[in-house]
Amino acid sequence: MEEKMNPRVLELQLSGIRRFFNMVAGTEGMISLTIGQPDFPTPLHVKDAGKRAIDENFTSYTHNAGMVELRKAASDFMKEKYRLDYDEDEVIITSGASQGIDVTLRSILVEGNECILPGPVYPGYEPIIKLSGAKPIHIDTTSNGFKLDASLLKTAITSKTKCIILPYPSNPTGVSLTAEELEEIAELVRGRGIFVVADEIYSELTFDRSHRSIAEFLRDQTIVINGLSKSHSMTGWRIGMVMAPKAISQHLLKVHQYNVSSATSVSQKAALAALTKGKDDAIPMKDAYRKRREYVYERLVGMGFRNVIKPDGAFYYFVEIPERFNGDSFAFCLELVQKEKVAVVPGEAFSVMGEGYFRLSYACSMEELEEGLDRMENFLASF
Repeated sequence: MEEKMNPRVLELQLSGIRRFFNMVAGTEGMISLTIGQPDFPTPLHVKDAGKRAIDENFTSYTHNAGMVELRKAASDFMKEKYRLDYDEDEVIITSGASQGIDVTLRSILVEGNECILPGPVYPGYEPIIKLSGAKPIHIDTTSNGFKLDASLLKTAITSKTKCIILPYPSNPTGVSLTAEELEEIAELVRGRGIFVVADEIYSELTFDRSHRSIAEFLRDQTIVINGLSKSHSMTGWRIGMVMAPKAISQHLLKVHQYNVSSATSVSQKAALAALTKGKDDAIPMKDAYRKRREYVYERLVGMGFRNVIKPDGAFYYFVEIPERFNGDSFAFCLELVQKEKVAVVPGEAFSVMGEGYFRLSYACSMEELEEGLDRMENFLASF
C-alpha cells in the first residue's frame, strides 16, 4: 500500500539530526554533543504547577487557543521582554514551537509559492513547505557570517515569494540579527504580499545583547513563533506560542483547532507559572551557556579549526571541517565517532549549504565538553 501514500510524504526523510543521534545512541562511552536539549531540569516552581494541575483534575480541554490567563501572560511576557504588543486574542498556545511552525506554514502557503530560508538552517521547515506544495528557496549565508540580511534577500525575492523565515538566534549557527539588520529587512518587504515567519525559540538565550524581533518593525506582516522549551528547559512539556495580528491569527487558529484541539492542559498550567513567576528562569542557564561558549571557542580555535564564528545565542557552534575530508561532513563525523566516540551532527543535516561543516551543541556539562573536546583534539592530531 506504500504506493498509495501521499507522494510528498514518501519523498520526506527523517531529520538528519535524529538519524545521526539514533545511529550512535546506546554506544558505550559515547560523548554526544548532538541534541539541542537543555541540560538543566525544568524549574521547580514550574513542575509544582504541573503537579497541582493534575491533583486538581485540570485535565480537560481548554479553549482552542489556550487558557486565557496563559495567553495574557504570554502577551505580557513579550511586551516586557521584546517590546511586542499582542493582546490575548492574537496569541495561540501550541503543542511546542514545532506545531506552531506547522500550523503557520500550512496556513499561509499554497501550491506554487516560494518560501525563502537561510542556508544552513534547522531541518524542520522544509518538509512542511513541501507538503504545502510550496518550494523552499535556500539562500547561502556561509560567506555572510550565517546571516540572511536585506542584501541577500533582494537577490531571491520573486513574484512567487510568499514567506521569509527568519530563525534567529539560529539553529545550527547560533548567530542572530541586529536591530539595524532587522529594520533593513522590514523596509525591504513592507507593503509586499510577503509574510515573515520569525522563529524566536532561542530569544531568551542571547549573550552579548538583548534579543530583538522583526515584529517590532513589521508587525502587520510578521508571525512570531516562540515557546518554553529552551527558555525554561521544558522540551517535553510541549508548549509553544504563535503571535500575529488578529487578521492573521484568526485563520491560524482554525488550522490549529483541527490539528490538536488545544495544547495539553497540565502543560499550560506549568507554562503559566513559567511566564509569571519565572520570567528570569533563563538567566542561570544563560550564564552557564556563556561560560561554555567561551571555553568551546578557545578550544576550537586552539585545535586549528578555520573561521570559527562565535555565536550570539542558543547553544551551538557550526564549524568548518578539516580540508582532508574534502567537504564531506558525514565522513568527518563518522570517523570521529569510530575513532574517539564523540558525536557531533554532520552539517549536511542543515541543507546543502551546511555541507562541509558540523554542529556542536554545548548544552551539556563542562565535564562532558572537556572530555569531548579532548577526544576531538586527539582525533585531529592523528592526521
